Amino acid sequence: MSGTVLLVGALDTKGAEYSFVKDLIEAAGLQTLVVDFGVMGQPAFPPDVSRADVAAAAGGDLAYLASGTRKDEAMRTMAQGLAAVVERLYDEGRFDGILGMGGSGGTSIATAAMRTLPVGVPKIMVSTVGGGDVSAYSGSKDITFMPSVVDVAGINRLSRAIYANAAGAIAGMVKTEAAAAANERPLIAASMFGNTTAAVDHARDLLEAQGYEVLVFHATGSGGRTMEDLITDGYIAACLDMTTTELADEICDGVFSAGPDRVQAAPRQGVPTVIVPGCVDMANFGGIETVPDHYRERNLYQWNPEVTLLRTNEEENRRMGAMLAAAANTGQAGKVSVLIPLAGVSMLDSDGDRFWDPGADQACYDAIKNDLRADIPLIEVDANINDPEFAEKAVEILLEMLREEI
Repeated sequence: MSGTVLLVGALDTKGAEYSFVKDLIEAAGLQTLVVDFGVMGQPAFPPDVSRADVAAAAGGDLAYLASGTRKDEAMRTMAQGLAAVVERLYDEGRFDGILGMGGSGGTSIATAAMRTLPVGVPKIMVSTVGGGDVSAYSGSKDITFMPSVVDVAGINRLSRAIYANAAGAIAGMVKTEAAAAANERPLIAASMFGNTTAAVDHARDLLEAQGYEVLVFHATGSGGRTMEDLITDGYIAACLDMTTTELADEICDGVFSAGPDRVQAAPRQGVPTVIVPGCVDMANFGGIETVPDHYRERNLYQWNPEVTLLRTNEEENRRMGAMLAAAANTGQAGKVSVLIPLAGVSMLDSDGDRFWDPGADQACYDAIKNDLRADIPLIEVDANINDPEFAEKAVEILLEMLREEI
């Protein structure tokens, strides 16, 4: 098969490198499309999309950015503009894979654009930061980082091999197409934590028995973001958001926050969704020594040597209840329901257990009830979240919404 590789980079400072890679990709039988996001010097060769077009896509003026007085503003503008250009080119079907090369600045701009693309689109970033923690650059997307080893600054005996490997890798990715599995089943996303494992495992078994494939995401911040990105990208048929604990970390500055918009993707996309205040009794920190001083007198539980759980209080639960209701309210009537486990929201939040606090739980439930739209069903189940009957009710509601989709 043939295809097109999109090359995104600064052709003023990295032009020779991009020309080298461009020739190798074309020699492999693919086409290339080049976008220049350099700002200062002249491009080494004419791109297909100019830097002026990239700046304009973000409402920026290239002449002003090229003055050199506001590099920070230039970086932000070109990142925003490149993201808009790349997203448009992909929507138009203009390319099949993307490759970028650069230092930390070029990596920041190029990967901002790569993150607009769906999971599965080949993405390679040759970067000076490729050997370190690249989570800030990759987000929840499947960007392949190749350490440049030496700076992306000229072609020498080391960089030549690295660039050739990158060209071969992106060419191979674009040329290779995975055959669709026979009888692919609709995908259902589910959120899980150690304290809701029993609930989600039971629900998954029930859903798979009905012919669905269930993708389970660990609610650790990155897990929630990845789940919601896949929902936004259109991969997911329904969502069983059983574990919304990442909201607790957002409110309490814990280590597993997925941002203030967590829970909103599925309702906003019109994907049938069951929302549960699962594990909202706990915010997560590292070892006990990492817990902020103002929480030291609170109810803390060392889940393991690396994870310390903070029991959330009534005020924090009220805020989470309001956030859950607001997320549900972004959905369409008939495509979102809220399910409440009256006997506890986690394994630890069981009668007599370490985090059992009916008052805090009720604060969350009351906030949901007060703020939830009247046309969104709210179902209370007199069970703990991990009791079989709770998972069975959640699956029953989700399947009913899916049947109404047909």
